[in-house]
Amino acid sequence: MISITDNELYAVHGGGIGWGIAGLIAGFLTFVIGIVDGYMRPLKCN
Repeated sequence: MISITDNELYAVHGGGIGWGIAGLIAGFLTFVIGIVDGYMRPLKCN
């Protein structure tokens, strides 16, 4: 096993996409699904 210094630990980058980007993608998909659902299955307002 290799020991690394504190400076090397701070230089490590990892992870996938950030939570902000994931939230934007999820919000956009929810919006598009809502539009498609409203177009395919329109409901009258009460």
